[in-house]
This record gives sequence, C-alpha cells and structure tokens, in this order.
Amino acid sequence: PHKHLVFVLNKIDLVPNWVAKRWIGELSQIRPTIAFHASMTHAFGKGALISLLRQFGKLNADKKQISVGVIGYPNVGKSSVINTLISKKSCKVAPIPGETKIWQYITLFRNIYLIDCPGVVVDTAGDTETDSVLKGVVRAERLETPEDYIDAIQEAVKREHIAALYGLPKTGDDSWNSSEELLEKIAVKCGRLLKGGEPCLRSAAIYIINDYQRGRLPHYVAPPELKDDEEEKSKPKAETAEIEGVELDRQNLENITRSKEVEESKGVAANENGDDVEGEDDGGDGSSDSEEEAEAPAS
Repeated sequence: PHKHLVFVLNKIDLVPNWVAKRWIGELSQIRPTIAFHASMTHAFGKGALISLLRQFGKLNADKKQISVGVIGYPNVGKSSVINTLISKKSCKVAPIPGETKIWQYITLFRNIYLIDCPGVVVDTAGDTETDSVLKGVVRAERLETPEDYIDAIQEAVKREHIAALYGLPKTGDDSWNSSEELLEKIAVKCGRLLKGGEPCLRSAAIYIINDYQRGRLPHYVAPPELKDDEEEKSKPKAETAEIEGVELDRQNLENITRSKEVEESKGVAANENGDDVEGEDDGGDGSSDSEEEAEAPAS
C-alpha cells in the first residue's frame, strides 16, 4: 500500500499522435500515465514526471529519503529515462537488450533516488518466441534462424516504410513478393554476401530485425477501436486512475518531435481521434538525448 505504480510510455515519438492519445486514455484508467520521450535535446514529459516525483517526495516528507524503481521489459529505455531526468548520461545505454546488468542508485534530488535495474520479462505475459523478438527482448544476433521472423515484421510494418528505408521499389518487377526475396534484395544492396556472391539471408534478417527493434521501421500496436458514438453516450465516462495527494500535469502531445515517417503514418485514422490531451508544453525541459533509441518504461 505504501508503493505507487505509474505508467511511463517512453519512445512516444515513434508512434503517431492519435495512437499515443488513445493508449494514454486506455492506460490512464488503470494507473496514472505519462507520455515520455527520452532525449538530451528534445525531451517530452520530463517536466510532468519530475513534478510527479516531487509530489511523491512531499507525500513522504516524514521519511529521510524515497527510492523510485524504474522497471520494465528489456530495451524499453529505462536508463534513458533516468539520464533524461538528471540531464546527464549517468546510466550506460545501448539499443540492445541486456545492457544494464546491475542495480544502480542515482540521486535525482536530495531526498529522492532513482533505481536503474535490468529488464524484467514476465512469464505470465504469455508471449510467444516471435512476440519476444518483436518486443526487443532477444538480441537478433543470438537467434538461431532470424529469417523466421521476417514474415511477422512484414505484417507489422507497412510495405511503403520497408521500401523507403531500404531503397526498394514498392511495386513492380524489381519489388519483392516474399520474405526470402526481400532478404535477398537487402543482402545484395547492403553487400552482405557469402562466398561466390550468394546473398547471406541470415545477415540480412538480423539487419531487418535490428532496424525494427530500434524504431527505424515505424510500427505500433493498434489501440482499442473507437466505440460507436451512441454506445459511448449511453455509458458513464471512464474515470482516470488517481493517487491521493498527487496531481498529474496535463500534456500536449502536439509538442513531441517526431520523424517524418511517423508523421506520415498517421493516415486517415489521425482525423478520427479528435481532441488533444490538453496542457502545457513539456518539450523544452532541456533533457537528455541518448545515443540509443528511447525506451518505454513503467516506473
């Protein structure tokens, strides 16, 4: 009862605005939720998270100090979030799972400590091996047959994004019709060849998986569908989860700096979502851009 859980959605810059808004709305019904982009220069959510932690400090003013654990799947950016909050690279980061191997205590304020810890994989999540690979839990180099996961990546990523990243035609005779053809074309284009000039499919597959895990191939898990207007009106509005004595700052997701590919992936659905998450500009907190891809922790 003395511990509070808050969701921090990191790498929020890697998904379209309407997707972020809908997921924040869903998760906010369970726990207080903060959108976050870990970055040294274009951080988002830093001010809101620091404000929240200060309030926790005041709630526990009778204690000498409080410790805040940052937990989540491997490769979701737990260390990057901490580096952003303290505005310097204190925790070692890398765009691969398993970089953090020990617990590390970092001072945020005089009475508030952050705990950086290795990633946690929950057995009860029911993930398949493919799910684990796509979530970035497993390093592509350690997969016995990385070629087996390219079909799943093609299902998750729009064809135009794959074509744009690797400089391939989206349609026509020079395009691809199967995962094997895609791997062959990328292997040849990137010079990943075996003896005799044969394309190395394994190397090309690892290349694609790494691009997927690091956000170079735009993708997201679709949020729950919007309900019918009449059905929505007939039901009471869902309440937002709250912690007594703590108030979350409202965030304006329009202030997130996104890549061109992510902006273009909004599509028609971007117009369906409607309202913004109103509030102040969180983007100018002078935060911390890590050299890895930002990650999505729940602390």
